[in-house]
Amino acid sequence: MANSQSFPLVAVDVGNCRIKLGDFEHPLAEPLPHPVRALAIDLDWAEGDFDGWLPHDPAKYTWSIASVNRPAAKRLVQWLQARKVPRIQLLTDADLPLEIDLPRSDLVGLDRLANAVAANRLRSENQPAIIIDIGSAITVDLIAQNGAFVGGAILPGLGMSARALHELTDLLPLVDVTERPEPLGKSTLAAINSGLFWGTVGAVREVMVRLAEGPTEVQVFLTGGGAPLFAVVLGEVSPGPIEFVPHLTLAGIALTALGTTANKESR
Repeated sequence: MANSQSFPLVAVDVGNCRIKLGDFEHPLAEPLPHPVRALAIDLDWAEGDFDGWLPHDPAKYTWSIASVNRPAAKRLVQWLQARKVPRIQLLTDADLPLEIDLPRSDLVGLDRLANAVAANRLRSENQPAIIIDIGSAITVDLIAQNGAFVGGAILPGLGMSARALHELTDLLPLVDVTERPEPLGKSTLAAINSGLFWGTVGAVREVMVRLAEGPTEVQVFLTGGGAPLFAVVLGEVSPGPIEFVPHLTLAGIALTALGTTANKESR
């Protein structure tokens, strides 16, 4: 694993729809590192998408990659190798400084595990935490009091659900939910917006409430590209204090790449 001599570092989260990158130029901040610059690109990115983003040659950086999309990660690694980048880390579940209390930790998305690594730096000692990541898919995961990742739930994101309604029916239009709609839709378009938004809120709330069952109050961390749309309403229904953390996944990747312990209790 890398150490503090690996700066500057590019943490990369390769998803099923986009690739997110964060440039960490300095020693890790407490309690959580933040990228000095971030970039999100489509999976069919062009080389010009990187132009001007990094202040130095890509070969001067350590690149640490967590991926749930093998073809996309392979293409990125090949691009880096062509530029003679000497330090490329393709992370696995075994690399993460995290106890994973599941039968097959290798089958869990690395983005979910990286979120847990970062959330362990933020949560209070001996307090469980719930992580909500709203992206192309939505995950709601639980961290136990001892900091172990113990699982959670996965459901379709807004865009995925909207495409399913459009593509699997004859007349329903494709919608893009960009703001909080009224619950009562007075047209087909408005009804779809309502169903997608409030259906997501209801599903996430139900999972949160059930994961939070226990004697100890939970902390809730919200992240992902779709999180700002839901932050206010989820705060109203959250079973515990909720905090929006924009780059939670990238921070977890950076912590892992630099060999930094993720658990407050062990610091």
